[in-house]
Amino acid sequence: MKLGIDWQKLPEATTRGPMASLDHVQEMGLAGIFFPTVLDMSPTLDRGFLKELRAKADAMGLYLEAGLGKINPYCSAEAPELRAAGNGDILAGLTRMIEIAAEIGLHELWISPGNFKGQFPGRLANDRFRTDIDWADQLAAMEKIMHRLAPALRDHGSHMNMETHDEITSFEILRLIEAVGDDVTGAVLDTANGLQRGEHPVWAARRLAPYVRQTHIKDAYVARAPGGLDFQGRACGEGIVDFAAILPILVEANPQLNLSLEMAASCDDKPRAANPRQCIQINDPVWRAVHPDLTAEEYEAYMQMVDVYEERIARGAIENWETYESRNYGYPSYANQSYRYAEARAYIRRSADHIMAVSAEVGIRLELPEPDYA
Repeated sequence: MKLGIDWQKLPEATTRGPMASLDHVQEMGLAGIFFPTVLDMSPTLDRGFLKELRAKADAMGLYLEAGLGKINPYCSAEAPELRAAGNGDILAGLTRMIEIAAEIGLHELWISPGNFKGQFPGRLANDRFRTDIDWADQLAAMEKIMHRLAPALRDHGSHMNMETHDEITSFEILRLIEAVGDDVTGAVLDTANGLQRGEHPVWAARRLAPYVRQTHIKDAYVARAPGGLDFQGRACGEGIVDFAAILPILVEANPQLNLSLEMAASCDDKPRAANPRQCIQINDPVWRAVHPDLTAEEYEAYMQMVDVYEERIARGAIENWETYESRNYGYPSYANQSYRYAEARAYIRRSADHIMAVSAEVGIRLELPEPDYA
């Protein structure tokens, strides 16, 4: 297994660009990059550039991963680049990305079911709770798109892997895999997103493990708050996720799986606004009605996990929501660009060190370059 990072979470990713980002991750002691889409590697899908990028990564011993994008047709207007890739035809654009990715040996391709809108409160921040279109209809529409992409994926020996994104449950992903076929589908396990759907991270990992082909490794703060539970991204080891339980499940199912950090670090090329309070309205009847697969047993295990985490908060081992938010995102006046860059790097380093330590404890060998702490 190799430990790398999602490109969007890498500080200075957009200013350095994909090629220089390979040098950046190696210098940081990481072993690869997960580009959200092939278009993030090359907006024009330049075959020559992509082959050069792959050749450089291979020479450095770094992994490359990528994806197709958000495939919910009710969100297509929010991703005009997918339409542009097909000269107006979204399916043609996605198919073109599948073909070009296969040419450089990328056969595991991330897909996602929606877009998180942090400016809206509670459940309204994600597409599961849209009032103009039911979530069941959105799932049905995504399944149709996946069936239409399946022939191209089969032709190239590739998989479209649905992320456990903010909107979707692991149960729904399993049903999509069954409906479309596991020869062309899989899952991207985000270790923290399922918390927003009331899913216990270890239980979700067990459910999806046979189909997990890519990962987003991250942690989160989850504790009781007015309206339900606060959800806040944290560095790995500082949140509620039990990586010592999850990593062995993943490596047993897929020893070649890459682990890609995806954390909420804030930096100048991707700043995060202060106070984006994410409330999991787990006790709201409307929220509960849209989670029919959540059993009483898993809910109980989930809340027991929250109880243990809240004990850590109470004894001061974990910062509470307000303290952490003000320290990390309410930057004081002296917080200049170099300060923010250093903070983002430190956040990534803490996460990487935790995953490395846990891996060593449970007997998992990670292939990593020597870090440069300069």
